[in-house]
Amino acid sequence: MSEGRQNRGIEFALLGLLSLLWGSSYLFAKTALADVPPLTLIAARVSIAAVVLVAVAAMQGHALPRNGRSWRMLFVQAIFNSIAAWTILAWGQQFIDSGLATALNSTAPLFVLVLALVLGQSRLQPTHLVGACVGLFGVVLIVGTEALNGLGQHVWAQLAAIFGAILYACAALYGRQLSHLPPVVSAAGTMIWASLVLVPASLLLDEPWTLSPSPLALSAIAALALPCTAGALLLYFRLLRTLGSLGVASQAYLRSGVGVTLGVVVLGEVVTPTMGLGLALAIAGVVLANWPARKPQ
Repeated sequence: MSEGRQNRGIEFALLGLLSLLWGSSYLFAKTALADVPPLTLIAARVSIAAVVLVAVAAMQGHALPRNGRSWRMLFVQAIFNSIAAWTILAWGQQFIDSGLATALNSTAPLFVLVLALVLGQSRLQPTHLVGACVGLFGVVLIVGTEALNGLGQHVWAQLAAIFGAILYACAALYGRQLSHLPPVVSAAGTMIWASLVLVPASLLLDEPWTLSPSPLALSAIAALALPCTAGALLLYFRLLRTLGSLGVASQAYLRSGVGVTLGVVVLGEVVTPTMGLGLALAIAGVVLANWPARKPQ
């Protein structure tokens, strides 16, 4: 096996791990939202992750940026990737089923394609477009077409899930401009900004000291903050460099497969042939979306 293929195999494995971490976050968020309001949930998620990531950066010998330009860029990235996206999605998840939220939120790769074309950041590659469409169709099969029956009900919550996907697409495109920073520093910086914005807002609006979350909810928050946020962001900023914006966004298709797996393991659900076909299409979509672009002659 050539070194290039081996390295690409490693990146695909890491992409799968990122999908596992962010795919399981839907379950943890839904569990925590039973006892904790959305703003406080996300504030806890990002503040815990910020502390962990700053510590990891220090242990690796990386200093936080000392120039205003980098911090301004990290602030923009934090808005796209966490402050707005996670809060809006958490709010929407209160009103719509997780299957529909997954399907709507998995449109991020399509928005990456559209925004990249509009902004002139890339040319349309047929394999990438096919991959984005095939992967999305796979997601619909995985979550079940019946999940789409809820379309039209709780419209604002559904629009929130779609808007979250648009913000994810913006984050994937903008995040590549942070390549001058180590991935752990980019991850820590975005979580610091998210904490500075969301923690005061949570204290002001939710009065979290009046809440009495269950041990299960607290465990879900810890799972969201540590592996699903701190760990996932380290992978995310690395993969932005190696697989690019569309490549990273394509993990949205695999997240639905993670949801199915968790349903089987945790809830004892049964995988139907349609769901199996959908998972195969989702994987095919990820492969096509990451197919190397043909170099101009």
